[in-house]
Amino acid sequence: MNVNTPRAGRREWTGLAVLALPSLLVSIDLFVLLLAMPQLSGDLEASGTEQLWIIDSYGFLLSGVLITMGAVGDRLGRRRLLFTGATVFGVASVVAAYATDPLMLILARAVLGIAGAAMGPTTLALITGMFRDPRQRATAIGVWLMSMMGGAAIGPVVGGVLLAHFWWGSVFLLAVPAMVLLLALGPALLPGDSRERHPAPLDLTSMALSLAAILPAVYGIKELARHGAEPTPLAALAVGLAFAAAFLRRQRALAHPLVDLRLFRQSAFRTALGAMFVNTMLPGATMVLITQFLQLVAGYDPLGAGLALLPAVAAGLVATQVAPLAARRFRPAPLIAGGLAVSVAGLLLLTTADSVAVVIAGMALFNAGAGPLVTQGTGIVVGSVPPEKAGSAASLSQTANEFGFALGVAVMGSLAAAVYRHGAPAGAGDSLAATSPALLDGARAAFTDGLHVVAGVSALTMALTAVVCLRVFRGLRPVGQPAAPQPPQEAAPRDRGPAMHA
Repeated sequence: MNVNTPRAGRREWTGLAVLALPSLLVSIDLFVLLLAMPQLSGDLEASGTEQLWIIDSYGFLLSGVLITMGAVGDRLGRRRLLFTGATVFGVASVVAAYATDPLMLILARAVLGIAGAAMGPTTLALITGMFRDPRQRATAIGVWLMSMMGGAAIGPVVGGVLLAHFWWGSVFLLAVPAMVLLLALGPALLPGDSRERHPAPLDLTSMALSLAAILPAVYGIKELARHGAEPTPLAALAVGLAFAAAFLRRQRALAHPLVDLRLFRQSAFRTALGAMFVNTMLPGATMVLITQFLQLVAGYDPLGAGLALLPAVAAGLVATQVAPLAARRFRPAPLIAGGLAVSVAGLLLLTTADSVAVVIAGMALFNAGAGPLVTQGTGIVVGSVPPEKAGSAASLSQTANEFGFALGVAVMGSLAAAVYRHGAPAGAGDSLAATSPALLDGARAAFTDGLHVVAGVSALTMALTAVVCLRVFRGLRPVGQPAAPQPPQEAAPRDRGPAMHA
């Protein structure tokens, strides 16, 4: 470890808490919305299509502007963008809470998505700048990730309590106090924006192309998951891919691109990004299937299902805190690959799951094994770029996560649906919820078979990912340890990622 690297003190750790609290409450907000849907759709008389847009408008806009917001923060100032995003998020939350019709709520959720995109990569970039010491940075990233995962753990519980005592709009007001706290304490605790901005201007054409690529692609993937291979989602996906190709061509031609494609020449960078994409894609679909299993097969109500998942979520929270400590002693290659091996064991357990206990145990192993990847992988991605481009790198990481989740639900969800249709008894509905009581036993068995198949495919994919990580990351040192000196007669590989990451 470089003795000249400044170590963070009380101010930085307190600032981390101020950054982590909004992340926690925003994460809670996403989970409690699903619990509030029956109440709010009844009060607002929302149609089925409007209900879907209430849920999806946030994710669509979040995905669409993440890359742009990362670049904006790098160029115009991260703290300024964070405070702007927090202000907009707080105001939009109040508007959503008191929405009087579905359109008003849909628009408020869309604005919340834009504000969330402004805060996400900006927060991670600020953490990278506040914690220069690699070991402290790894711990700080683990705390930040834990705050987001914590929302999944306590979201159903908090939502159940709020909805039992207050109206549905109360779930949107959860984030408001955290945003006020961030705006009140942030100026004293968070580092100020440098007077020397990134010299490159923002390319408005690239911003428009990224939005035109991501929005139709995410829409197409989500609709394919819901309705199968219909013309509209296929066309939307094709449009998104065409704009994505145009976006990439423009980035190669620009002197100061919105996304520096040269980063992908680094094997560690692209492997970490790809591994986190896979790690988001697989549990996305698996978690959806497990939630449905708990409610439609095991008979739990939504709150009971959320409580049943607490041990699995807790395993992930513990792993994100232990992984940075282990990273100080062990190289990333065996640490990440070993963790993914634990995840594979959890997925293999899910291939035989026929009870709640086995399902929760398998998911707990999966979450625990992913800890080293999500903490070390995030550090590798952000640590592969100069500090002035940390926001752009963080936005790429979060964009990969958004796409991974959407693609996982679409592909793995379609696979599970195909297995269900093949095994369900004649006359059963397209889903368990639409199946008559007389055919439920057979339909439940078919649904469980679909979960088994998805878990098996996921286990194979995760095992291949572990092998790739073991090979590509083998040259990286434990966090905080200097790189081994290169022999005089050999040049360092051009695409090798940095030797020290958080």
